[in-house]
Amino acid sequence: MGLLDLIRKPDINEGLKKFRGTPGAVLLDVRDRTEFKDGRIPGARSLPVSEIKKIGSLVARKETPIFVYCLSGSRARSAVRQLRKLDYRNVESIGGIEDFRGKRVKGL
Repeated sequence: MGLLDLIRKPDINEGLKKFRGTPGAVLLDVRDRTEFKDGRIPGARSLPVSEIKKIGSLVARKETPIFVYCLSGSRARSAVRQLRKLDYRNVESIGGIEDFRGKRVKGL
């Protein structure tokens, strides 16, 4: 792994391929509820980064693979750090929905 790998922004489209290939994985959108309602990736669950400590209500098993995204990737990185402090170890930031090339779903 080189320096560029450390600063390179995750490709959400590649992250979604990995998510879809991971049995039992959860796709977590950590944007606020209004952003989520305005357009999300199909199958995503909503838990704003400000409420990340409530993760147990969505994901009880700490071994569950969790793929996290937000708008640009910043909140997703923050959420991953917080989740790791809560002993969720199989978590990954996949970046921001602003780079998502698929169809978005609106509404709750």
